[in-house]
Amino acid sequence: MTSVQSRGRAAAVSQDPSARQAGHGSARGAARRPAVRRRPAGRGRRIGWLLVAPALIAYAAFVLWPLVQGVQYSFYDWNGIGASTWVGLANYLTVFTDPDLLGSIVNAFILIAFFTIIPVTFGLVLATLIRSMRAGAFTSFSQTVLFLPQIIPLAAAGIAWSWMYAQTGAVNQILNAIGLGGLARPWLGDYQTALPAVGLIGSWTLTGLCTVLLLTGIGKIDVSLYEAARLDGAGWWREFFTITLPGLRQELAVLITLTIIAALSSFDIIYTTTLGGPGRATLVPGISIYRIGFTQSEVGLASAFGIVLMLLVLAVVLPVQRLSKVRDS
Repeated sequence: MTSVQSRGRAAAVSQDPSARQAGHGSARGAARRPAVRRRPAGRGRRIGWLLVAPALIAYAAFVLWPLVQGVQYSFYDWNGIGASTWVGLANYLTVFTDPDLLGSIVNAFILIAFFTIIPVTFGLVLATLIRSMRAGAFTSFSQTVLFLPQIIPLAAAGIAWSWMYAQTGAVNQILNAIGLGGLARPWLGDYQTALPAVGLIGSWTLTGLCTVLLLTGIGKIDVSLYEAARLDGAGWWREFFTITLPGLRQELAVLITLTIIAALSSFDIIYTTTLGGPGRATLVPGISIYRIGFTQSEVGLASAFGIVLMLLVLAVVLPVQRLSKVRDS
């Protein structure tokens, strides 16, 4: 029975010219089609490693190896030139018992309020206001002006602001002009105002970055969500807290991470404005490590303080990153 059916199908194909042409065409296509060669998976991995190798070598040479050396130096008493002496954890004990070093860590955490809270808050407000405007020349101009402090070197910004904070600088002249001359003072030379004055310089430099990044994040939020909220009668505050703020979770996590690192590792602005003074009012870990290592020639203690600073940064930043990932999941 099956042989009869197969002969019948063969006869039908031989009688149908279109079927014969299709069969011959498919046969010729199969004959002409080149065989696809699959690259071995191992070859692709080797090519990938070769492409990444220069960056890995540079990272190992300029980041990992100095880090390993810093950890090694932290266990020795060494002036950077002569023979070194093993002291174990004595340098770390000094870091956690010296009041000056602990005070510099406290100052760095105070700067988080100026480097993180103020720029991120102002960036949220400014980004929301700019987004509510119609796209035009004014919007582009405002973004450029806000981002301009970010491209200025921090050393140059510190020098410029130190001139403005001087007794006869622009800040005091403005206060005298508006009738608040009683508040005029040498802002960077006063023990009470030196650290907030330096912190405001950091706020000024970081607000533009926060605004531009948050403005980009707002642009990725679906517009239909805002339209649906307006149809439900939601106001500006309801839109901000229910749509804008949740939609900017990733951008906020990135900004908080960057600004916290900038606060805890601040050096340029402090060095060019106060050098840690007056007294130790603006002393931060970066300035302390510089003084200990290059002025007092205590390389082991400076290395230990640098390792402690790195661990403090990780202890503050990693929970922020983990919290943002947990909320997204």
